[in-house]
Amino acid sequence: MARVWHVPVQDSTRVRDARVAAESAAAFAGLDEPRTAAVALVATELATNLLKHAGGGLLLVDVVAPPALPGNAEEAGVVQIAAVDHGPGIADVTEALRDGFSTTRSLGAGLGTCRRIADDFGLHSVLGRGTVALVRIGPVVPAHARQRAAAARSGGVVVPFAGADFSGDAWAWARAGDRLTLMLADGLGHGPEASRASAAAVRELHRSAHLPPPELLRRLHTELAGTRGAAVALAQLETDVNRLRFAGVGNIGARLREGGTWRSLLSRPGIVGVHRPTTLTETLLPWSADRLLILHSDGLPSRWVPPSDPLLLAADPAVLAAVTIRDASSSASPVRDDTSVAVLAPNPPERA
Repeated sequence: MARVWHVPVQDSTRVRDARVAAESAAAFAGLDEPRTAAVALVATELATNLLKHAGGGLLLVDVVAPPALPGNAEEAGVVQIAAVDHGPGIADVTEALRDGFSTTRSLGAGLGTCRRIADDFGLHSVLGRGTVALVRIGPVVPAHARQRAAAARSGGVVVPFAGADFSGDAWAWARAGDRLTLMLADGLGHGPEASRASAAAVRELHRSAHLPPPELLRRLHTELAGTRGAAVALAQLETDVNRLRFAGVGNIGARLREGGTWRSLLSRPGIVGVHRPTTLTETLLPWSADRLLILHSDGLPSRWVPPSDPLLLAADPAVLAAVTIRDASSSASPVRDDTSVAVLAPNPPERA
């Protein structure tokens, strides 16, 4: 099931909770002792800085797929830690990332340490709106085993409803040859039963990533029979022809950025595993360096505004996902379900 460690950091007792959550995630991911220690250090630094410099915030710890999939097989999970706050923001991000730097207007000395020991590090901060810091740490990969990454990257963030241990939302992506498939599944309702439905969808994705989206949805419908069912959206990038294929069933939202404009991609009504439409259609679109796709569950407000900040749009996909959830939230519109955002973006040329 989709286990997410959700740690609101509001007082000093939660710093220990953050470290314990990180160690639990590292054990789930099968990390060795040195990597587990690194994960624990990052969680401690980020939680401490949230409390000291942002007046508190939220730490989300998860085991996710790496942002780029280099091989055909299912990749080992990496631990992802996202620190999200509505604090004062960082006036000088470059200076704040220098080891030993600390002021009351920044997250403090820990950011430089986190960036140095992380496999992936992302940071986005706006004065007066807050900061998102994100770290991923995974197993050590020997140099001879590293492969050239694909021309796309993906990332996501899941926030369980009411701080539950398990989320009914799950995102995943898989590679089969020249096909990269991103999936967001929202199990009906929330809690353990909803999580079982979305977890079944993730397992089938990894078995059937070679199939086009309509056929994969049919497989998912069979696999999810007997569960509560789920809303599912699939975005498959064919890297050999630079084409995006999209199909979905249920209320997963999809926004595609083309140049400077956004368009919605439509799913068919229904519930995968319970009531599948007779006809499953897909949308075919060209994919290029100016494209970016955001998938989101209905935990996000229906009238959320896509981001326009060029730095954010070029950031790590999971940072974009976390900022999208943070900026769409409001105390006047309380969240009533699990919330998730997954992003598909081109790889920057220097990383491809």
